[in-house]
Amino acid sequence: MSVDESPEITVARSPGAWWERLPIWARRLVTIGALPEDGEDERLRKASLVLTATMITVMAVVWVATYASLGLYLSAGIPLVYQVVSIVSLFALARSGRFEVFRTSQLALIMLLPMLLQWSLGGFASSSAVMLWALISPLAALVLAPRPLPWFVAYLTLTAVSGLLEPFLSPASIPATVNVLFFVLNVGAVSLVVYFLLRYFTRGLAAEREKSESLLLNVLPASIARRLKNGEHPLADRFEEATVLFADLVGFTPMSEQLSPETVVELLDDLFSQFDAMAERRGLEKIKTVGDAYVVVGGVPEPAANAAEEVADMALEMLALVAARGAPSGGNLSLRIGIDIGPVVAGVIGQRKFTYDLWGDTVNTASRMESHGVAGQIQVTPRAYRRLSHHFRFEQREPLLVKGKGRIAPYLLIGRAPVPMPQASSGKGGSPTGS
Repeated sequence: MSVDESPEITVARSPGAWWERLPIWARRLVTIGALPEDGEDERLRKASLVLTATMITVMAVVWVATYASLGLYLSAGIPLVYQVVSIVSLFALARSGRFEVFRTSQLALIMLLPMLLQWSLGGFASSSAVMLWALISPLAALVLAPRPLPWFVAYLTLTAVSGLLEPFLSPASIPATVNVLFFVLNVGAVSLVVYFLLRYFTRGLAAEREKSESLLLNVLPASIARRLKNGEHPLADRFEEATVLFADLVGFTPMSEQLSPETVVELLDDLFSQFDAMAERRGLEKIKTVGDAYVVVGGVPEPAANAAEEVADMALEMLALVAARGAPSGGNLSLRIGIDIGPVVAGVIGQRKFTYDLWGDTVNTASRMESHGVAGQIQVTPRAYRRLSHHFRFEQREPLLVKGKGRIAPYLLIGRAPVPMPQASSGKGGSPTGS
């Protein structure tokens, strides 16, 4: 195994989509037109416009009924047309999934029909500024359309046209109380639709941001993720004492050739997930997996006084875990582990598919300890032995000729050193207890 190979990043399963937490009826409504290949962002955009169109369609009942009761049938017919067209277009969206057609038609209807309604009622005052409904169109276009500016320009243009037409329009005969009531309804209802549109969309974005944060923290340490988000790149730190562990499943490559791909992935996922839990429990940082190899470090990115002991304990637990389970093809699995302690450089480089990685002689030496090691054993360097010898038991090996390092006299980490029993103090003429 080479330390320079590209890492494989294990990604945790993300939580369920935001729309899956809605009531059944709401879920069916917001997923109208959603396609299996749509991402969460596209689903959110579609759902936002579907909800907006539905709210306006329902609210338009008040305007249709009121204008019809006043004998203003042309004015009543304009919001009625919107209701009919919206219902038809929602059914068409559900059947065809052509969201672009639905989006364009809805934005155009929401833009144009309030303007026509205002002109039919005789201007700004007599219509209670019903053209405010048209403002929803450019606001929705900001989050839904690929080119929102033309929609805003169209809104400003139609507003200017309304002002130019005002002297030539005949005000409709509408009671003053109704006129005031409709001012309140137009301002309040438009505000309500815009609020819920933005609130719904921003909540969806917040959920997506939370998933992105979770994914980022699954790939990078929290402190490193924060620094990257703050614009620090490339990012590199030097640590004077880091404990680097390389582990490799012995004979796994030929064994995997006899297994199905699903069995291979299931085995590695199960083992490495348990290794991940061990590292997290001890405050260690998983660096990467390379094929059937696993790399973890202690004391990075946050220095810790007991990092070396935690890595050694994890190595012993990893050996015990692998030794206790059988291979899928029969027989036993075994792990070969190498450890070194020393200075490293850690950081993030590159622009795409970046990961937190380690560089330096300590990393290379830990890798050599693993590759020159013994199946079912933990091989460490002399400096790792000196750092851990007070707490663990070791056996010295014959010196090895290690590529790039010359001769090294490594040690095998056997287990924890026995805890010495406290020595009882003896008092004059009596037992330690004084009895």
